[in-house]
Amino acid sequence: MLVQRHDPIPVAQPFHGIFAHGVEAPAGARTLFVSGQVGVAPGGALASDFEGQCRQALVNLLAVLRSADMDFRDIVRMSFFLTRREDMAALVTVRKELLDGVRPAITTVFVAGLVSPDWLVEVEATACAVP
Repeated sequence: MLVQRHDPIPVAQPFHGIFAHGVEAPAGARTLFVSGQVGVAPGGALASDFEGQCRQALVNLLAVLRSADMDFRDIVRMSFFLTRREDMAALVTVRKELLDGVRPAITTVFVAGLVSPDWLVEVEATACAVP
């Protein structure tokens, strides 16, 4: 059995199709819990804008997934932590761009701040892969 998505009620636009209300992993699946990733590039560079930081955070997440022989399609749960409400539309844009067709269960939370005051977004994930 592959990962099964559960959407028992209609989802209001514009969010229909970009996340699932629930995601069920099959018994025996390998599970990877990915710590929060931020928009700092491997060389230490940090984009000054939200979209650049969000893209880099997702690229960093992908690097962790690939180290476990997984990719974005294996994500079953994601949490996004944003420091500014005005970045929500940009988050949806970047998510649609990089996670095209991937529908994990998603939570987005606005927080007062992250570890560094320069960070605008942090993303964590859980991924499952069938051996």
